[in-house]
Amino acid sequence: MRILLAGASGAIGRTLIPLLVEQKHEVFGVIRNPSHQELVSALGATPVVVDILDGHAVGSRLSEIRPQAVIHQATAIPARLDLRHFEREFGPTNQLRTEGTRNLATAAVRAGVETFLAQSFAGWPYARRGIMLKSEEDDLDPSPPPQMKTTLDALELLEHMVLREQGFKGVVLRYGSFYGPHSSLAKDGAMVDEIRKHHVPVIGQGTGAWSFIHLHDAATATLAALTLARHGVYNIVDDDPAPVLDWLPHLAQCVGAPPPRHVPNVLAKMLIGEHAVALMNDVRGVSNAKARNELQWTPKWSSWREGFREGL
Repeated sequence: MRILLAGASGAIGRTLIPLLVEQKHEVFGVIRNPSHQELVSALGATPVVVDILDGHAVGSRLSEIRPQAVIHQATAIPARLDLRHFEREFGPTNQLRTEGTRNLATAAVRAGVETFLAQSFAGWPYARRGIMLKSEEDDLDPSPPPQMKTTLDALELLEHMVLREQGFKGVVLRYGSFYGPHSSLAKDGAMVDEIRKHHVPVIGQGTGAWSFIHLHDAATATLAALTLARHGVYNIVDDDPAPVLDWLPHLAQCVGAPPPRHVPNVLAKMLIGEHAVALMNDVRGVSNAKARNELQWTPKWSSWREGFREGL
């Protein structure tokens, strides 16, 4: 299959390209930075330098390549995220998820693309009420913390554009929080560095349930979705959603850091914002049952417990 992969030099792109090539797919890796061409070539893909925010350029390149599938993994999340300025930090990524998705989807229809896969997120967007384990059928948060609203709006718009389009089969992959090589949760990752410096505390009771996914497992799920997914949404997470109070001390131990400090909600809200309290205390875990059943997919690291220990 001829595939156009946007975000080819990103964390999941680097992991996904070799798997696609191994399956004999012809991969065209879209990058904005020309200096990443050598990396993409070494992974086995043909580099395509184009800014997906340039609709005309995107249309021209897709009409030339005429891929059968588009995989949209483009983000611009800073390596070292400043949670105090969540809205600002996600601004460029939100633009890629709105304008970039619109340009890719429009060009894909004109080029006769059959399947369009797009990256979304399952980590915190689900409603912070009701059942503790969310499926694809459950509502997203109707009233997110103010700093997170524009990011959730961008995710919802991305999903709407992909799923409403009749010209191709639209598939949305809601990934959990990434860990593994080239992510912030890697041996040399920014968040691991902050944990080693004792800068990441447990806020409040630490009851928020996080859902993780190793980048290799995210890539194998994406590969399966390329041929087996139906039109719709899939949660791509491991089998073990867990509260912050469990996973953060375990992660600290795995990287040789001291146990995390505890910070009261009121202080965290004052110093960082309401969103930090929500992330640590209110977010819900996510079920991967649909992906397991329909994509015939099983994560290699079924729990972050083994994944952190072996990888970090």
